[in-house]
Amino acid sequence: MKSVKLGGLLACVVALSGCLNTDTERGLAGAAGGAVIADVTGGNALTGAVVGGAAGVFCDDLGVCR
Repeated sequence: MKSVKLGGLLACVVALSGCLNTDTERGLAGAAGGAVIADVTGGNALTGAVVGGAAGVFCDDLGVCR
């Protein structure tokens, strides 16, 4: 059940990241998603937020969020 929730959350985060226009918006969404995913999987929410925020900021530069 945990993996179903995690997969659904990840799908929502990826879908929403394409709708956001600026690096700041994508970074905030990524940080929120990363914190939630880390918390669900038993990890450190702060570390998840940092990693998710960085992924959100740089996803456009890498061509993932276009």
